[in-house]
Amino acid sequence: MNVAENLEVIQGQIANACKASGRSKDEVKIIAVTKYVSPERAKQAIDAGVIHLGENRDEGLLHKISQLQDKPVWHFIGTLQTRKVKSIIDHVTYIHSLDRLSLAKEINKRASSKVKCLIQVNASGEESKHGLNPDDVTGFVQDLKQCPNIEVSGLMTMAPFTEDEQVIRSCFRTLKNLQAEIQQLRLEYAPCHELSMGMSNDFKIAVEEGSTMVRIGTALVGNESEVQ
Repeated sequence: MNVAENLEVIQGQIANACKASGRSKDEVKIIAVTKYVSPERAKQAIDAGVIHLGENRDEGLLHKISQLQDKPVWHFIGTLQTRKVKSIIDHVTYIHSLDRLSLAKEINKRASSKVKCLIQVNASGEESKHGLNPDDVTGFVQDLKQCPNIEVSGLMTMAPFTEDEQVIRSCFRTLKNLQAEIQQLRLEYAPCHELSMGMSNDFKIAVEEGSTMVRIGTALVGNESEVQ
C-alpha cells in the first residue's frame, strides 16, 4: 500500500466534501495517526507531504521522535494520564484529550510555553468513550482561566462506529454547536477554532459537518504487524 497514493485519494475526498459544504479544502488538516505503524512507515507519510502526525501513547510518540530526523507537528490524541504529562509536554504542539481539571493543572505546571489543547467531548454519550458531557464543556472552559499555559484551541470527539450516517452527523453537529457557544464567550485563552473529528471510516462526513482536523490511520498509513 502506497502512502503517497493513499494521501492523494484522501485529499480528493476531503476536497469533494469541502465543495459539498461550501468550504475550502485548506481549512482541513490531515493528521496521520501512526500508532500502529513503524517509524519507517511514518516517514513515508512525511515524505508524501503530511505535516501533522498523531500518537496516542507516550512510548510510541517518544520512540518515533527518537527515530525520525524529520520534525513534523506532533499531536497527542490518546487518553493522557496526569503522570505522563512530563514526558510528552515538550514534544507536542497539540493535545487532543484534555478532559479534566487535574490534567489541565499538570499541563499548566509542566509547560514552558502555551500549549494548544483540545477538549475531549463525549458527544455520543457512549459509556465506553472518554470525554466531558456536552453540558459540562462551557463551565470547564471557564475554569481553565486559572491555567495560563493552556490555549483552548478547539474540541475533539469520536463518533459511534455505526453505519447510521444520521447518528454520526448528530454527534459531529453537537460538537460544532458547542464550538459556537464557546466562541460566543469571547475568551482570549479559548479561541476554539479547531474541531478534531473524523477518522478513517467517517472523515468525509466530519468534513461536511465542519471538521478542521481529521485523524486518519488505517486509510492513510495502514496497520502494520510491527506495532510500536
